[in-house]
Amino acid sequence: MSASSSTAPMEHISIASLSHLPSRVQYLRTFIGFTDEDAAALHAAAPVVAPLVPTVVDAVYTKLLSFDITAKAFVPRQTGFTGEATAKLEDLSLEHPHVKFRKDFLGQYLVKVVSMDYDKDETWEYLDKVGLMHTGVAGFAHRKKKPALRVELVHCAILLGYVEDILANAVLNHPDLDLATKTAVLRAVNKILWIQNDLFARHYVRDAELEERQVRIERTSAAAAAFGIFALGVGFARYVAPLWRK
Repeated sequence: MSASSSTAPMEHISIASLSHLPSRVQYLRTFIGFTDEDAAALHAAAPVVAPLVPTVVDAVYTKLLSFDITAKAFVPRQTGFTGEATAKLEDLSLEHPHVKFRKDFLGQYLVKVVSMDYDKDETWEYLDKVGLMHTGVAGFAHRKKKPALRVELVHCAILLGYVEDILANAVLNHPDLDLATKTAVLRAVNKILWIQNDLFARHYVRDAELEERQVRIERTSAAAAAFGIFALGVGFARYVAPLWRK
């Protein structure tokens, strides 16, 4: 038997399909191998992750506040926050009300990652909106008509890596988990965070091939519209010409 005869048939993925969230998610899941078993591993990890959430959140925000370029995102008043904001980076700390307010969102996100139903479109829509909301565009309804919140992709991407490192260390060193469980959880966390990384990047990075296709569509539409106007003009001229000669 030849090597080629034993390989699976090649699946076609159109570039246009990647602009459609469900199709993109399906491609990502298939490519990285995110299965029902991975979802089950994440759900099984909930009792491990839940007690770690406060520690993970504090570690993440300690890291974010250690660089001025990331800390400055916490200065503007955030949607829903009614307490005292700050105008100075030096005033920010883990205990600052504005930072505490933002920490709550990350805590909720971590809980969702190990509890959401990954068979539902709503789950992937939520993860996609998490990426979108950091671009300055209102990802969630409550941010519409609110000041833009933009965090550059470089910070979002490396933060996901930092979160994964914290979770990996916690799982690897957990005394009550056997090797098989640790392996399953770590692989599932790795897969979902890489998918999340793409659901950030898709809102920041323009795909050259997809953009070129969009340009072609726009040019074709413009040409068709121009031809239609020309044809309409010719028809109109043929109609009124006899009238002018009378």
